[in-house]
Amino acid sequence: MRYLFRRAGFYLIALWAAVTFNFIIPRLMPGDPAEAYIAKLQTQQITRAQIDAIRAEFGVNPHVPIWKQYLDYLNGILHGNLGISTSQFPTPVGDILKQSLPWTIGLVGAALVLSFFIGTLIGILIAWKRGSWYDTAVPPLLTFLSAIPYFWMALGLVYIFGVILNWFPTDSGYDVFNVSPGWSMDFIGSVVQHAILPVITLIIGSLAGWVLIMRNMMVTTLSEDYVLMAEAKGLSERSVMFHYAARNAILPSITSFSIALGLIVSGALLTEIVYNYPGIGYSLYKGVQSDDYALVEGCFLVIALAVIFANFLFELIYVFLDPRVRHGKK
Repeated sequence: MRYLFRRAGFYLIALWAAVTFNFIIPRLMPGDPAEAYIAKLQTQQITRAQIDAIRAEFGVNPHVPIWKQYLDYLNGILHGNLGISTSQFPTPVGDILKQSLPWTIGLVGAALVLSFFIGTLIGILIAWKRGSWYDTAVPPLLTFLSAIPYFWMALGLVYIFGVILNWFPTDSGYDVFNVSPGWSMDFIGSVVQHAILPVITLIIGSLAGWVLIMRNMMVTTLSEDYVLMAEAKGLSERSVMFHYAARNAILPSITSFSIALGLIVSGALLTEIVYNYPGIGYSLYKGVQSDDYALVEGCFLVIALAVIFANFLFELIYVFLDPRVRHGKK
């Protein structure tokens, strides 16, 4: 229990640091959200009082000290108020994030789970047949693919499978012209069809890590006495491979799960931009383009909260799987 309290304290500090940087970084960007919004009004008849009111509404009033803006920002977060979007005025940022978040959760969740299971399974099989031709060929090939930036990977897949072969759609998250959102098979099928290329992009970019981690740990585990004893007992190859070797070798992969989440989330942001996928990444891109401080801060906040919460959750899972951690034993 003491271990969990220590880790919870660490993540609370990490959360405070993320919120603070989330407040500071957008204000270091060039431009001014209030001026960008005023320019959209295309009117010359606007008074200084109106300008000050707009700045106050968007939380960038130069007459208010920065520390006061920071305290107002923290107070707004605690009350669930993330501000008003300047690029989609007068829509609250919270409403925009509510629409975007399910798309990103579905995309990142599907990619993370599939890449974990596929990569872990490939790593197990390669380690079991270590020294074979696919042990020599598959890891370097996957490492080469993972070295390609998500942005270029997405562009390449769009060009090959979306433009040339025309196998998959390349527009937004579903067929907006022929399908209405809802729990219908047409809508679900359209969402799945539009998500195939983005998910494949994220899987290819993250697969090598899972394969290499599992392969290396399996090779080490296969030389342990309990695995050799299981083989000597005449247990089936499948039972030894999965129940004895893989079960113990998978623990480091659980630890890497939280790290991989951050990498996949960053890749998802770029992937959503390429595919015009209506998730957090695409909303963040539009916010940056429009000098929309509130929207940028809201997107970063959601991403930070998701990664911090996921890391803490995986630590709890790891403690459950390996009791030595909570007892401080080696």
